[in-house]
Order: sequence, then structure tokens, then C-alpha cells
Amino acid sequence: MKISIVVAASENLVIGYKNALPWHISEDLKHFKQITINHSVVMGRKTFESIGKPLKERRNIVISRDGTLKIEGAEVVNSLDEAIRRTKNENEIFIIGGEQIYKIAMPIATHMHVTKVYNNIKGDAFFPAFDENEWKILTQKDSETNEGLKFSFIEYQKIV
Repeated sequence: MKISIVVAASENLVIGYKNALPWHISEDLKHFKQITINHSVVMGRKTFESIGKPLKERRNIVISRDGTLKIEGAEVVNSLDEAIRRTKNENEIFIIGGEQIYKIAMPIATHMHVTKVYNNIKGDAFFPAFDENEWKILTQKDSETNEGLKFSFIEYQKIV
């Protein structure tokens, strides 16, 4: 099974500020939907709350320590291991955040879809630093918003 991390991160590894994305890049949102549609997406409770509702046409799995939490349209599990067990028959799952979930997913991730935002941005949630020598770039597409914010879609595969 491919375990893919999907993240948009600035050069200083910011992924969020006050439980929201610190930028608006519509191309990134379209790209995210395109790669995750018809797959399972695994996220932490805070990430789910920042989205506000289950993502359509995807199996939503939310990790929470609260064993009583119920979310309509999503499965609630208490660990990443449990989420992976529930998706064991799938070809690929997507880990979509946030900071704590990314930290525990990095050692087992096989692929990453990173939207690298070429800017240092103020934030309070960060993507873990990773050794680029342990990953190979499969594809990279550079782009820019109408407002001049440069970014790249980079797909990585872990070197085994």
C-alpha cells in the first residue's frame, strides 16, 4: 500500500496559522482534490475541524484521542495504526494533516505530495523537517498565483 502525505508548506515549513491555511492557492486546492478523490483521507481532529465537514467522494478517517467522538460522514479512530488497519485493502491512502499526524506518519510514508510555497510565512503549525536525501523527486511542476506567489507541486518517493 502507498502511504502518501499531502501537504502545502512554506519554505520555513509553516502549514497553518490559527487552524487555517495561511494562504489561498486555488490551484493547490484543485490539485489536492484531483489526487485524493475516491481514496481514503486520514487526518487529525483539528484538521477535520479546520475543514469543517467531511470531504466529498473520499473516505474520511479522523484520528482523535476522544473515544466518544462521533462525526457524521467520517470514521473516528484513535491512532494512525488503526486507520491503516482499516484501509489495508486499499492501494493508496492519503495523510492530510495536521502537524502531529504528519510527525507520526513520516517514518511510514512511502510518498509525499508537497505543495512548496516559496515564501517564509507566519504560522503556528509546522511540517516536520525531513532529510531530502531519503526521498527522490518523481515530478515537479512550478507555478505562480495571479498575485505573484510562487509555488511548486513536488511528488516524492521514499528511497528504500
